[in-house]
Amino acid sequence: MPQAPPTDRLFLRRARHAGVVAVLVLLAACGKDEAATEVPRPVLVVHPGHDAAPSLSAFAGEVRAREESTLSFRVGGQLVKRFVDAGDSVRRGQVLAELDPGDLRLQVQSAQAQLAAANAELARTASDRKRYATLADQQLVSRSTLDAQNAAYAAAEGQARAARAQLDVARNQADYTQLRAPRDGVIATRSAEAGQTVTSGQVVYTLAGDAGREVAIALPESRIRDFAVGQPVLVELWSAPGERLPGRIREISAAADPQARTYAARIALDAAAAKAVDLGQSARVYVPGAAKAGDSTLRLPLSALQRGANGTASVWVVKPDTHTLALVPVRAGAYGEDTVPVLSGVRATDWVVAAGGHLLREGQKVAPVDRDNRPVALAPAAAR
Repeated sequence: MPQAPPTDRLFLRRARHAGVVAVLVLLAACGKDEAATEVPRPVLVVHPGHDAAPSLSAFAGEVRAREESTLSFRVGGQLVKRFVDAGDSVRRGQVLAELDPGDLRLQVQSAQAQLAAANAELARTASDRKRYATLADQQLVSRSTLDAQNAAYAAAEGQARAARAQLDVARNQADYTQLRAPRDGVIATRSAEAGQTVTSGQVVYTLAGDAGREVAIALPESRIRDFAVGQPVLVELWSAPGERLPGRIREISAAADPQARTYAARIALDAAAAKAVDLGQSARVYVPGAAKAGDSTLRLPLSALQRGANGTASVWVVKPDTHTLALVPVRAGAYGEDTVPVLSGVRATDWVVAAGGHLLREGQKVAPVDRDNRPVALAPAAAR
């Protein structure tokens, strides 16, 4: 194959070199266009808030009776009759259940027989004492013999009293075979069936008294000092959203639950509100937070804080004039459940990135939005 002349080969090399240079120039131009057209990243921004702003804390709870009693037999035996069921209304003194009284009735009969024997012995010793007292007055028997008869009479009298007490106990035991309601109320739960053998003290029913209705809630240990007995609250039933009933904190447990680290509390409903609730209903209790007069401490969401390698805290602040980010060191206070107090470093008018700070960088251009995903218009920055 014939080769191209030297002049042609030189021309081809120069053409290839020119093409490479042109491609590099085009790539550089594209890179500059991409850098110039960087799309601002949307970020959620908030203003640091004040502690003095009142808050509303919500706690889940359950409607309970103010007086709840677990009912059980005072003696053991076989349950032969059950007269009420869960959900039934009962009156004070009403018979709820009954045990087989056969053995206890036999004990009553035995105690009656022992009392009859003791009374007979008492009558005999009384007659002997009277007769020996007459003989002693006539000096026909010694004084010691009369003393022995008096002692025998006293012993027989004691035996009679003991037998009478045993009979009373046996009768009480027989009466305990009937379980009666201690007060007016509603049977909340049932734990035994007819034919079952129950022991003394075993729970058969749970009685919810008619004295009032309350909501049982658990208060967090970290905020227990924010609550007090008598503090007004609002109660919203899950079955009636938007309708809030007035109430107050009636009691707060003196000790925290060792597992959950919460304090049990009871919310008493007003008399009119108690009629609108039913036992076992789920409810939400709203406790208004008290504002602290003169307290101007700023707070930010926990997600806004960035932790440095040396443990320092900082936040991303949006510059209003350039819409770019600046990492600002701050001094934070004690961390709360959702927020943290910021003692220095930011002002109440600053726009602080509330979340996603680990994905951002210094000087990055951003598009601030609020919690409703609406663009935020940033005011011009004032001198610090």
